[in-house]
Amino acid sequence: MIRHEPHETPPAAVAVGLGLQYTALYLAAIVITPVILVRAAGATGDAHLTWIVFATLLVTGVSSLLQAARFWRMGAGYPLLIGSSWAFLAVCVSALEAGGAALMATLICVSSVFQFGLSARLAWLRRIITPTVAGTVVMLIAASVASILFEHLKHVPEAAAPAAAPVSAAVTVVVIVLLGLFASAALRQWVLAIGLVAGCGAASFFGLYDVSGIIAADWVGVPSGGWPGLDLSFDATFWSLLPAFLFLTVIETGKTVGETTAVQSLAWRRPRATDFREVQGGVTATGIGNLLGGLGGTMPNTIYSSSIAMIELTGVASRRVGVWIAVFLMAVAFLPKAAAVVLAIPGPVAAAYMMVLAAMLFVLGMRMVVQEGLDYRKALIVGLSFWVGVGFEDGKIFADQLDGWWAGLFASGLTSGGLTAIALSGLLHLLEGRRQRLETVLGAGSQGEIDALLRRFAAARRWSEAGAERLGAAGEEAFLSIMGAWSEADAEALASRRLLVTVRGDHQEAELEFVASAGEDNLQDLIFLLSDQPGDMDVERELSLRLLRHYATSVRHQQYHNTDILIVQVHADPATRTRRGQTD
Repeated sequence: MIRHEPHETPPAAVAVGLGLQYTALYLAAIVITPVILVRAAGATGDAHLTWIVFATLLVTGVSSLLQAARFWRMGAGYPLLIGSSWAFLAVCVSALEAGGAALMATLICVSSVFQFGLSARLAWLRRIITPTVAGTVVMLIAASVASILFEHLKHVPEAAAPAAAPVSAAVTVVVIVLLGLFASAALRQWVLAIGLVAGCGAASFFGLYDVSGIIAADWVGVPSGGWPGLDLSFDATFWSLLPAFLFLTVIETGKTVGETTAVQSLAWRRPRATDFREVQGGVTATGIGNLLGGLGGTMPNTIYSSSIAMIELTGVASRRVGVWIAVFLMAVAFLPKAAAVVLAIPGPVAAAYMMVLAAMLFVLGMRMVVQEGLDYRKALIVGLSFWVGVGFEDGKIFADQLDGWWAGLFASGLTSGGLTAIALSGLLHLLEGRRQRLETVLGAGSQGEIDALLRRFAAARRWSEAGAERLGAAGEEAFLSIMGAWSEADAEALASRRLLVTVRGDHQEAELEFVASAGEDNLQDLIFLLSDQPGDMDVERELSLRLLRHYATSVRHQQYHNTDILIVQVHADPATRTRRGQTD
């Protein structure tokens, strides 16, 4: 039950208390990833490590503030916690090893600018990053960091006891797993933090947890050095690593879309359709955070899914909580002693902690793959793409025959496996059936063209006369409904707006897609209102929406800042169709 919606203001004690709880829960998770990055890449010097922790906390605080405040088109407007994206861990390690921190910073800056373009054209992304592709890449992310984490399990001083690393790692994993399996819902929010504390306790027994750095750290301060700057040489190393960064940016954008869509389904007392304008704002804010991260010399950011679970648990979705999260994160950035506590976490404990996250991420990828159905063709795409990615990541596929730019490109399993998944999914899409399309103006005179298009489709698929009439009626009501998104005052401007209509399907079902300039009302919300009270809806529009719901099996309406997409599914045989509302 939602107690405070995003626009509402909870009591100050509630907002401050929840903000402090979020920060305490995920502070270690935010900082550990860049710490492992620096250690895994073999970077030396405390200055770089201290700086990257400072920059990470400051940038994640600013990014969380942007997400919550929602200024203009930036931010989703929800209390979403932003943290280091360890999906980029493997490619960032490669960049550090190949060209240093300055090269990594430049690659992150360039990929963040690319993310701004994705935000502006978010409607296109759904054609490329399907659940099959996204799920495969997410599983490859987990596989690509496995070797890094396994190696980090042995990151202990030479004088340490032989049992120090395995015992410390085992205690961390066992505590997290046992609590995750048997703890209450409230306690599960603290599982990862408790596992870290238990692992550090075991490491202290072997003398691995060094408190000297904590004692020496200042209470308040700013690092005096360590900023890496930018590498603007744009040499062959940059171009060989860039595709992997861009590809991961696309995947992370898809993840952001999923997170900001999911939070909308939880944050309101009354169900409503997804507003993709808020989704675009979330992607833009993430891109700004990544740009700041690149300029600051730290890793890209991502939305932590567990912050959405916290909304469900607490019932508080007020953006005021997000503002306090941002304040606390930025405050901790200027408290070196607090950061030193996290920096002192031994390598085996940190690696074991992240291994649990990697395992959960792999399962998440599996869920994404099966969410839209997994037939033998998609199973072939997923299986082949995954093992192609693993083979190239481990250097087992033609490693001795690739050199130069190609070697750098295919050295990343994310790039090779992801491109394989996209290519095979695109081939499958082409074989599933050709779309028939019509591009016209958004005006009353276009209705005859749309009806002719649908009749040609029905005749080609040998639909019955009744089925063809139903398809035409659904197309007519969908067209009238999407035109109704504009007020009468804007009627003269309709002729200047373009409308793209596509239809595809077989002898049993058809999918109509109307793409036009964005309107104001979400039709799914209005259809939902029909089952309750029509409110201020005029009678003519209410009748049109009721007819659309009658003729169509499914109605989905996606609104973006510059695009309106209405997707309608119609069955040829009314006896087999199931009426349902579907929200993207």
